[in-house]
Amino acid sequence: MERLDKILSHVGRGSRKDVREIIRKGLVKVDEEVVCDPGFKVDPEKNVIEIDGDILTYNRFVYYMLNKPQGYITATDDNFHKTVLELINPRDWRKDLFPVGRLDKDTEGLLILTNDGNLGHMLTSPKYQVPKVYYFETLEEMAKDSLDQLCQGVDLGDFYATALNVKIIDKNKGQLVIDEGKFHQVKRMCAAIGYTIVYLERIEFGPLKLDPSLPRGDYRPLTAEEVALLKEAVL
Repeated sequence: MERLDKILSHVGRGSRKDVREIIRKGLVKVDEEVVCDPGFKVDPEKNVIEIDGDILTYNRFVYYMLNKPQGYITATDDNFHKTVLELINPRDWRKDLFPVGRLDKDTEGLLILTNDGNLGHMLTSPKYQVPKVYYFETLEEMAKDSLDQLCQGVDLGDFYATALNVKIIDKNKGQLVIDEGKFHQVKRMCAAIGYTIVYLERIEFGPLKLDPSLPRGDYRPLTAEEVALLKEAVL
């Protein structure tokens, strides 16, 4: 059981102050009865909550696939830069929503957003070694023997990085798989063997592939099957 104002705030119906005002105005019903007490305890998975005639759909955990564009940082809040959470519609926004892992400001592609802290932690923990696949383009023309060094491992100073797989798609286009997610890792790995990345996109995260029908900057809920696959990846 949770406070009514807390539930409404969590699902993006306003700040705690805003939703308390809505409740006190008699605009909220629980099981068809008007409730004017913000502290009224409800079970959102059993009780029917209405806000000004609109029935609230409540899920304890939510999972989204975002096709991240450039120009947004992977954070929940920032005073100087736009964050990926600003791409979420206010009706889908929740106070506890966060990005799983990180993508650099100028990196695009697949980003998972959720409020499931346990799953988010496991997906990014080195213990579970969840692979991530990146498509990249370099300023220089690449050679296979130099890229092979990435699978043997390169010393980046603060840590030793190894690619699970790397391949050339075209002269300056490639694909790389890692199971880590350190700061600027893919760019630093390529720089260590003499290549400058000019474009980077994550196209897979564990069992999930970036939905080709999802426009850049847009998002969608994960299907129940996709959520199950993510959970299986960290079993």
